[in-house]
Amino acid sequence: MSEAAIHSVTAPVARPELLASLDPLLREWLPRQRWFAGKGRPVTGFSLVTANELLPSTAQLGLLHLLVRAHQPLTPAQGSGTQPGDCYQLLIGVREALPPHLAPALIGHVEEGPLAGHTVYEALHDPRPADVLLEALRTRARVGELRFERDRRQEIRGDLIPRLITAEQSNSSLVFGDTFILKLLRRIVPGVNPDLELPLTLAREGCPRVPAPTAWMAADLDEETYVLGVLQPYVQGAVDGWELALSELAKESEPAEDGCRDGEGFTGEARALGRATAEVHTALARALPTVTLGHVQMERLVDGMTERLAAAAQAVPALRPYAAGLRTAFEALADVASEGQTWTAQRIHGDLHLGQCLRAPSGEWSLIDFEGEPSKPLAERRMPQPPLRDIAGMLRSFDYAAHAVPGALGSARAGAVPPVPDWADVCRAAYCAGYAEVAGRDPRADPVLLRAYETDKAIYEVLYEARHRPDWLPVPMAAIRRLAASP
Repeated sequence: MSEAAIHSVTAPVARPELLASLDPLLREWLPRQRWFAGKGRPVTGFSLVTANELLPSTAQLGLLHLLVRAHQPLTPAQGSGTQPGDCYQLLIGVREALPPHLAPALIGHVEEGPLAGHTVYEALHDPRPADVLLEALRTRARVGELRFERDRRQEIRGDLIPRLITAEQSNSSLVFGDTFILKLLRRIVPGVNPDLELPLTLAREGCPRVPAPTAWMAADLDEETYVLGVLQPYVQGAVDGWELALSELAKESEPAEDGCRDGEGFTGEARALGRATAEVHTALARALPTVTLGHVQMERLVDGMTERLAAAAQAVPALRPYAAGLRTAFEALADVASEGQTWTAQRIHGDLHLGQCLRAPSGEWSLIDFEGEPSKPLAERRMPQPPLRDIAGMLRSFDYAAHAVPGALGSARAGAVPPVPDWADVCRAAYCAGYAEVAGRDPRADPVLLRAYETDKAIYEVLYEARHRPDWLPVPMAAIRRLAASP
């Protein structure tokens, strides 16, 4: 489909009537999605931010692009009543009847309004709507408020077969012919999104550790830009760090046939991953401004960590016996800052763990998903921070992998005892050593800040697991006991 064809098939959408007809279906369907952030609170209504037809609903197959804001009751901490909540990107397919192979994508059957008598479904499961998105990116189309951009130096073929990645994630991803991967953001916020900003910056710096964006889609609304998706090269045959770590752990936990091992295991990968992390940090520090954090800035940082500890201890009783010991990590950081020590802050990944790293068949590591923690405000995610925050996240990820036990269906669950007791310690040391080879400074040379960040991360993990995966709570609690007892 050409750019002209995309323009010609789109038409204004009867927006109020459309949303009213979809409302009862979306109230049931949206909270069940993995990427819905307001779980535990009912959806009381929607407001429409924008609606556009990428394929007309009058045809045999329609495709709607919606940005909707979900209204939900306030949390007890926020008070009473309801408020307009998060804004979500929806791609809704429209058919008279749904083929059997698309049954898992069903949203519901519309009974009234402009789509009455039609079936609506999650369009990303359907290759035809996925083709429309790739063609719009390839041709730099404009559809209402939607804008599709691309790097003209990179070729995008139009005959790539799409497939949806069905693994659980906080967004949605489409792979096109093992050539590109399109990450569609689900929870949308206005402003410069680091998931596009930082990979573009690293591409300009010539950093090979992050796939350079090929194309991206955005919406321009009320003089604000909303980044909606990013198309990047797909690393064919790559395995993410989490799966690779679990695979190596499984090998190391089994007796060797000759009674001995080479001792390398995942250690070499951890060292290489440390080097890759340092390359990314070094490139970001070169390309973007850095700042110096002194006593005043570190005092605010410590206050935030202390407040998060208090809130988590209130919510998770198992944390309370360790609160005083954990607090010493933050107090020690405040003491060092008060003595005049300063730290350099820069742009970082913001949510680094083994699952955010890809190892290519060549052995090279890449870092992906620079969105940061989606639950945090965009302005906070774009703030310069000490690189040790990323490193602490990776160190905690090694600890998680050490406690993971493969499940019956190939997934993982928490184990009480690591199958290889010292695996995490060895990998943590190798990762830091690899980082030092590139950065020129070992992260362990700043133990006070590193301990504070690792403690803050473990506290976050306790709260998350208590709310969402109680079976995994022993993993961060083991770290809590260690960190609370650390000098």
